Amino acid sequence: MHANGFIGRYLASSALVVLCAAAFVAPAGGRGGTVKDSRGQDITYPETKRIAVVDTLHGKRITDQYRWLEKTDDPEVQQWLAAQSALTRRVLDGISCRSAIRSRLEALSTIGKVDPPRVKGTRYFIEKREGSENQPVISWREGPWGETKALIDPNNLSTDGTIAVDWWYPSQDGRLVAYGLSEGGSEQSTLHIIEVDSGDLLADTIPRTRGSSVAWLPDGTGFYYSRFPNPGDVPAGEENFHSRIRFHKIGSDAVADPVIFGEGRDMRDWLSCSLSDDGRFLLVHASEGARITELYVRDLSDASGTFVCISGGREAHFYGAVEDGEIYIQTNDGAPNYRIFKTDEAHLARGSWKEIVPEQSARLEFMDLVGHRLYVCYLENASSRLYEYGLDGGAAKPIGLPGIGTVYGIGGAWKGSECFFGFVSFFTPQTVYRYSVDDEVVDTYDKIDSPIDVSHYTSEQVWYRSKDGTKIPMFIVHRNDLVLDGRNPTILYGYGGFDISITPSFLKNAMPWLERGGIYALACLRGGGEFGEKWHEAGMLANKQNVFDDYIAAAEWLSAKKYTSPARLALFGGSNGGLLVGAAITERPDVCKAAICAVPLLDMIRYQRFSVGRYWITEYGDPDNPAQFEFLYKYSPYHHVKPGGRYPATLFTTAESDSRVDPMHAMKMTALLQAENGSDSPILLRYETKAGHGIGAPVQKVVDEYADFLAFLCWQLGVETK
Repeated sequence: MHANGFIGRYLASSALVVLCAAAFVAPAGGRGGTVKDSRGQDITYPETKRIAVVDTLHGKRITDQYRWLEKTDDPEVQQWLAAQSALTRRVLDGISCRSAIRSRLEALSTIGKVDPPRVKGTRYFIEKREGSENQPVISWREGPWGETKALIDPNNLSTDGTIAVDWWYPSQDGRLVAYGLSEGGSEQSTLHIIEVDSGDLLADTIPRTRGSSVAWLPDGTGFYYSRFPNPGDVPAGEENFHSRIRFHKIGSDAVADPVIFGEGRDMRDWLSCSLSDDGRFLLVHASEGARITELYVRDLSDASGTFVCISGGREAHFYGAVEDGEIYIQTNDGAPNYRIFKTDEAHLARGSWKEIVPEQSARLEFMDLVGHRLYVCYLENASSRLYEYGLDGGAAKPIGLPGIGTVYGIGGAWKGSECFFGFVSFFTPQTVYRYSVDDEVVDTYDKIDSPIDVSHYTSEQVWYRSKDGTKIPMFIVHRNDLVLDGRNPTILYGYGGFDISITPSFLKNAMPWLERGGIYALACLRGGGEFGEKWHEAGMLANKQNVFDDYIAAAEWLSAKKYTSPARLALFGGSNGGLLVGAAITERPDVCKAAICAVPLLDMIRYQRFSVGRYWITEYGDPDNPAQFEFLYKYSPYHHVKPGGRYPATLFTTAESDSRVDPMHAMKMTALLQAENGSDSPILLRYETKAGHGIGAPVQKVVDEYADFLAFLCWQLGVETK
């Protein structure tokens, strides 16, 4: 759901007025009573000055008392952060059950992850983390059953595990691998190239390759890739925009890599590329947020050829792949649940495409071409279904899955005879299965072992109605001996945005909670992708309030059905889900006792001025647009804290290297709630160093983070404290 923040110029219609500056020490409990920690000691919040800044935006006067906290590199702000962190550590470390929870999470951290292999030539490349490793290791095998040899091990690159592999692409012959490294969770990748046989690094290194895609030439002498500009080459604050597709020849100076695609396009376009196995067709996907993806094709066999936009400028998603000169296109154009077309270079016009997989009632999640077959994954009521099709479509052949869960990737070669897929569920750690194309047999290829006895737990899917009557699904995970007496401590997780689907996953970090009799619920809110583009559109832009209504309705349903009660319910969400939690606690603080608001967006009239916020305008709207400003301001959590309002205990989190959501959101909201909260519930800020939005975080940081989350909630919801 996502360089330190960029503060753009104020709107031409804005008037900036500094009214006053005054030091302010927030009393514990704001305008209410005294706040105490888990040992009964008084909590005194750090001194936080208030400097009232008033903007007039589209005719509305808006006061911001904590604008000064946006300058996170200012020494005074750093001092404030240090004081907040010291308080938070004192409070959290004093919770009696934290040590036991952390020990349990430490033991469970050996449950790692594994992805389906990427098959290139005769070599099988695998990403896997196991045991005490902080980061996954990229290994390879000669053939599917050959000896496993480590190739890229980021655990050897730093003592604290904060260097991560962000992405990696083997060459088509399996001889070289290009990969991106970043530090401290920043996701600001630098491209490196390693020779597989020798393990030697080539001299080629390319910075500014965040989220890069790499398309190798068949002979491995070069590749197409996406890259961002160097600071100074674009206006200040635009360094994380202006993606371009370039070409790099191995051994050449990357500074001179020519731009192949992207000049003159909207700076917010996110570009990726792929190349057909024969090296003839270069495909470029140009995405504008989570709503539009244009598809361009260039025939490289024609030296004078240019890119052709085969998506025709339609406002929809188009995803393509090319094999043997034929182009397979997955799109939601005219089909909110997606369908698949097929065409070739002689019939690129939209009207010439042949539909081979029509739209179904379930959402078509993704497709892949393996073993001269087409594999399609659907989401049916937020659970995966996997099918095999012929290259011209026809009857779907179901591939048996172990149960209700999530298919998280496909692997294999176009000319091979095997298809690999990853599967995970609430009670099954990541497992890779091998499907034999010829004899249609499914076997386990690789798996992650778990010491958890899952027989003590169960999951169910329920449906409830939102405020407007829409039926919303929700997964509920709990112990078998659950009693519906309204006293069960419950965590309600939600996200609801960017076409991202909430589906079953292995809940190892929630196990200390489940083991203590807690319930973990996951609501599949509008704004996500569980039911296609209409479901997504129903929770974006002017419809964003639907997402908050869905979430609040889930909380009310859990209490009404006696799973829990407001005094025993906690809300949990991160990033866009942090916005969700922020909106819920400001709109309906009565539905819960506590909240975890992680790496959140909260100031929705300034979000686009920081980090990569402008990428999200298509999802949220543009505060510079008068009409869109109205609905953004109407729900913006930071602007709806009421003096003396009785808010739940809330732990906000952020991190110094978060290059997606600027820390200012959590910082300003913490200061505001500490000053204004009228209840005796604590408001704390957890600020992590050498960390970012959560991507690439070392296991030990994840263990510490979830120990804090669960300890805080155990304290607030009255769960067993040992």
